[in-house]
Amino acid sequence: MSETELPAWTDVASAADQLQLASTPAELHGALCGWLAAGGADQPGWIATVMADPDLPSPVPGDTLDRLRAASAKQLGDADFGFELLLPDADDVQVRAGGLFAWCRSFLGGFGLAVGDKALSEEGQEALADLANLAAARIEEVDPEQDEESLTEIEEYLRMAVLLLHADCALGPRSRQRLH
Repeated sequence: MSETELPAWTDVASAADQLQLASTPAELHGALCGWLAAGGADQPGWIATVMADPDLPSPVPGDTLDRLRAASAKQLGDADFGFELLLPDADDVQVRAGGLFAWCRSFLGGFGLAVGDKALSEEGQEALADLANLAAARIEEVDPEQDEESLTEIEEYLRMAVLLLHADCALGPRSRQRLH
């Protein structure tokens, strides 16, 4: 496993269960990425901060949740745009879409904890509004083939939106030039 590779969904789920967190891997990753994208500190004790529960223990160095943090931080700073979302690896479009929408809701929570009074670019404001719309979305009827394609496009858009927000808040305006 490389230092930029996210841990497996099942490993993150197991680690979350051990800490008795009522969060899916998508929710944990979304909150962590929101925190980091908004300029929150890349710190070993991220769970207590991001989950707003000071009683939660810090991950053990090198364990699944520590690797999740380290890989997420590396991916966000990757000049080759290697950022990935941790979503359910399911064939069911509804399950994957539900995971994506939950990821967006948690991202907004983590982002809100760290953003403070940082100014967003116009594109950043649009990206944040799009994330909020996705966080509120629901799937009603499913057309597996069409929805699979749409979901892939949404995932790609989200990756770029998160990188844009990270550039706005954590890296500064100079870095935004790379995204255009």
